[in-house]
Amino acid sequence: MEVRITPDLEAKLARLATERGRDPRALVREAIERLVDYDEWFLREVEAGLAAADRGELIDHQDIGKLINRRYPG
Repeated sequence: MEVRITPDLEAKLARLATERGRDPRALVREAIERLVDYDEWFLREVEAGLAAADRGELIDHQDIGKLINRRYPG
């Protein structure tokens, strides 16, 4: 597979690779793997949430507000 990137992005990638002492191609592979892994995880979580909603496992608005306030005070 061949992927074309802009010269600006290529320069950024080269700089980052140099800073990390890595091969630019390895960084690209790692970035793609992270994207794919995240996307797979996100879709699984959405499907799990939809299935819970279908089962009637919902949280009301006030409880969500309390949860958010506990996790992110201030």
